[in-house]
Amino acid sequence: MFERFTEAARAVVKDAVVHAERERAERVDEGHLLLALLERRGTRGAFVLDALGLADEGRRAEIGRAVGGARRRAGLSRADTEALAGLGIDVDEIVARVEEVHGVGALAGGRRVGGRRAFSRDAKKVLEGALRVALAHGDRAIGDEHLLLALVSRGGSFSEVLGGYGVAVGAVERVLYGGEGRAAG
Repeated sequence: MFERFTEAARAVVKDAVVHAERERAERVDEGHLLLALLERRGTRGAFVLDALGLADEGRRAEIGRAVGGARRRAGLSRADTEALAGLGIDVDEIVARVEEVHGVGALAGGRRVGGRRAFSRDAKKVLEGALRVALAHGDRAIGDEHLLLALVSRGGSFSEVLGGYGVAVGAVERVLYGGEGRAAG
């Protein structure tokens, strides 16, 4: 499948691995893919993010911090956190206690030092989803815009982070394909 990726999409995947290595993460996850997407410039994915109000470096940095916060909570979404709160479980308190004993970022899996990083099951689903998105729109290659669309389509904490900034499935599709299904940019 990787041979069908554009240079921009390949760069996202490679940069996601770099993010995982920098964090000493066991696996490359959806958050690493998102961080790599936020770094792109001059690509169709970057065009979409810019068109949806994320051209400003400060806004992209805010999203990066929100990704870090989601990772600290072991990827729990707001809905998960609220459901647990309804049961009397304070996720922030649990995170604080775990980090007090095991260090900051303990729930994020930042322990691995060397070796090759495998992709998490959810990150693999994003890559597979990008293929399905490209095929559904009749695109021959998988671009970073397809990775972005697959990521926001999955749900969960990382797409929730993007949704908080107006980057949702419908908005991404409108920028990319408009009302007539043609690609923009």
